[in-house]
Amino acid sequence: MMKTIAITMGDPAGIGPEVIVNALRNPEIQTTCHPIVIGDQSVMREALQVCNASFNLVPVRSLSDTYPSPGTVRIIETGELRNFQKGGPSAEGGRACTSYIKKAVELARDKQIDAIVTAPISKEALKMAGQKWHGHTEMLAELTNTTEYAMMLAGGPLRVILVTIHTAIKNVPQLITKNAVLKTIRLAKKACDMMGISSPRIAVAGLNPHAGEAGIFGREEIEAISPAIEDAKKEGLPVTGPYPPDTIFNKAYKGDVDIIVSMYHDQGLIPLKMVCFDTGVNVTIGLPIIRTSPDHGTAYDIAWQGIAKPSSMIEAIKLAARLKL
Repeated sequence: MMKTIAITMGDPAGIGPEVIVNALRNPEIQTTCHPIVIGDQSVMREALQVCNASFNLVPVRSLSDTYPSPGTVRIIETGELRNFQKGGPSAEGGRACTSYIKKAVELARDKQIDAIVTAPISKEALKMAGQKWHGHTEMLAELTNTTEYAMMLAGGPLRVILVTIHTAIKNVPQLITKNAVLKTIRLAKKACDMMGISSPRIAVAGLNPHAGEAGIFGREEIEAISPAIEDAKKEGLPVTGPYPPDTIFNKAYKGDVDIIVSMYHDQGLIPLKMVCFDTGVNVTIGLPIIRTSPDHGTAYDIAWQGIAKPSSMIEAIKLAARLKL
């Protein structure tokens, strides 16, 4: 049975509406899941025109009253968007995209949908709207009362899961604790379970050059990372490391590792985006619901020109359909 997947429209001023339209016109998506858009009908209709797409939008109030049909896409409006300017952040856009996400979580928790795929939002727009969250990950965690969660990025042969997410580099060392690393190793195993990897190989990257070189270049590996790995092994988790960060990604690229526990945002995302910039997918691990998103931002500079690539959105929808809690 195909899953019903809610796709939130994201910031209406960005490329979200366009990449949704172009992803949904992809024949493979139509045979992968039953999509439903949560957003604004007038914005999506304009996106259809920009993308020269011909399918029909069908506004719905309740999923139980409607069924998917060829050539149509169902859409649920939240009634939050009044007006917006394309190509830049605004308080209106921040309020609107927040309402889409809240509605999607409500549907997921009520078991009316099987997964959520989120189009990109703007941290600046959220701030302008008075929202306290830095992005989707933190918002979804709070909305689902989740305390232990992590961001995983997948693309091509690489999968990385992050110990720290959106924080300044200067803050990272003090956040690398044994408990934080151990929690992320456990979530790495959960991510592999969700992807159907039966005998996962989890590798942990060090924080410092050469994984600290026995404490010469830093003690985080000795005092936090290695103890976390040892505790994880005692729990029966299939984990090794810490590895020098400049070598472990090559092992993963060759297929010798299934997932890498990365210490901070750019350590994991730079190699992944180097390999699969247009097809990377973000997954929030630890939530009681399935959530994926394309691994790119609002791209205001190219929005509403009909040139945004839907590749990452297509992969996000396909992965959401494959994942299992």
